[in-house]
Amino acid sequence: MDRPHTILSCAMSVDGRIDDTTPERLRLSNEADFAEVDELRAGCDAILVGAGTLRADNPRLLVRSPALRARRRGEGRTENLLKVLVTRSGEFDPRARFFSTGDAGAVVYTGGPGVDAARAGLSGRPASDPPAEVVDAGSPPTAEAVLADLANRGVGRLLVEGGGHIHTMFLTSGLVDEIRLAVAPFFVGEEDAPRFVLPGAYPYSSAAPMRLVEARALGDVAVLRYRPDNRGPQEREAGGGRAGTDGSAGTGVPRTRGEDR
Repeated sequence: MDRPHTILSCAMSVDGRIDDTTPERLRLSNEADFAEVDELRAGCDAILVGAGTLRADNPRLLVRSPALRARRRGEGRTENLLKVLVTRSGEFDPRARFFSTGDAGAVVYTGGPGVDAARAGLSGRPASDPPAEVVDAGSPPTAEAVLADLANRGVGRLLVEGGGHIHTMFLTSGLVDEIRLAVAPFFVGEEDAPRFVLPGAYPYSSAAPMRLVEARALGDVAVLRYRPDNRGPQEREAGGGRAGTDGSAGTGVPRTRGEDR
């Protein structure tokens, strides 16, 4: 399948939680990580979140740095990325900052009754807002359908930023090329706090593990970068399994989410 190079980025606590249960957004990273995320966004064509993230965070998903936006303009691209929303129900707030900010527009992937619900929700938006389109990606939407449509739109690099249901959908599909995790130096410890991923049939098991290509400290935050690896155990041992065996260790290849999203 022709699809974008897909990077999944997430910040989480040591116990794998991506937020707590309070109304305020939990800060799971630091300024250095936010800056790296901004650099990553600037190098991608589209950024994707689920409806749960839209409701919880009201994210803008913009490139924050004026210099990075100027660089994108100089490359003949929009200042910001195409925004992608995946929702089963098609229900969301059309007044959210996701739809009212940026210059590249948005695509909403849903299916079944969600298609009509999403189109109805977007129909009353101000004419001055960036364009937004609804696409039927199956009921429920699948990663395969989303990626195929984005490829047809010319998206070469996609950044997936959550939440847990979206992470699970993409990872269980086996269609993620790279995972970048920023691990905060604390525990959330709440049973109902949202998790990085949910139970599922993941192709990356103890029998077929991913490959760690980078591990480093960014202040008190641990940055871990994985790539799927289909080599057998003997090949991995012969080729080395240490961070940076692909030449990337120490390069500080940037990834993750911005502070205000």
